[in-house]
Amino acid sequence: MRSLLISMLLLVTVILLYTGITGGDDGTKRQVERSGSAIGAYIRQMSP
Repeated sequence: MRSLLISMLLLVTVILLYTGITGGDDGTKRQVERSGSAIGAYIRQMSP
């Protein structure tokens, strides 16, 4: 179950990065920051 959730999170991150890249440098920077914070929040939530 955990591996499925991690896989889904990584897929969403890749999609966000791709859309950020197509939006230019500012879009990429913004998307990387968002995906980084989303991953951090997910890890904090899953940690015991």
